[in-house]
Amino acid sequence: RDLIFPHHENEIAQSQCAHGGDYVRYWMHNAYLDIDGEKMSKSLGNFRMVRDLLTRFHGEVLRFALLSAHYRSPLNFSAELLAQARAALDSLYGALRDAEDVAVDAEVLLEGEAFYAALNDDLNTPVAIAELHALAKALNKAGDADKAALKARMLAAADLLGILQEDPESWFQQSSADDAIAAEDIEAAIAERQRAKAEKNFARADELRDYLQERGVILEDSREGTSWRRSQ
Repeated sequence: RDLIFPHHENEIAQSQCAHGGDYVRYWMHNAYLDIDGEKMSKSLGNFRMVRDLLTRFHGEVLRFALLSAHYRSPLNFSAELLAQARAALDSLYGALRDAEDVAVDAEVLLEGEAFYAALNDDLNTPVAIAELHALAKALNKAGDADKAALKARMLAAADLLGILQEDPESWFQQSSADDAIAAEDIEAAIAERQRAKAEKNFARADELRDYLQERGVILEDSREGTSWRRSQ
């Protein structure tokens, strides 16, 4: 916003000369990006490089965080924002994991959806994200007859935002540089816990659950077995 004149006008002029005329129809100016409550700038040295952030956070987390505010509204980029983005994506991926066995329709038209209308309204991504959460909530509560259509609409909407591109199970089990325990060690602990439960050694089973939880791993028991996810 603070670079519209003269910086961005010069960029447009140079680019048009280089390309022989207009090469885009819209040139959008985002609002200020703050880092922990302070405006990001090279002079302050408080900027973050994407390649560095990607060693700690999945790319979808970064994308979701940036989309969570309207492009013309200020955005405070912080650890709290990234944690909120991860939690929101976990919720969406959770709905897809619960409907993993549901086959989806091949083609979905979104033009009549509230989600699509939000994006057509000055790229209102916060409202679009709210509509995506509404679809996930509906999917969680839907009967078998409605699950396929809702899942298809949810995936099509997410695809426009560039999120929910991972396999749900892989999403919850992905690793990062900050992880306290590797996936193979988690699987080994789960197998030992299963043996302890079979032997009715419930104290050991609880001990293993607590051991994993202390290392950021959440176990989810069901009739089909035990699944796990990282808490962040």
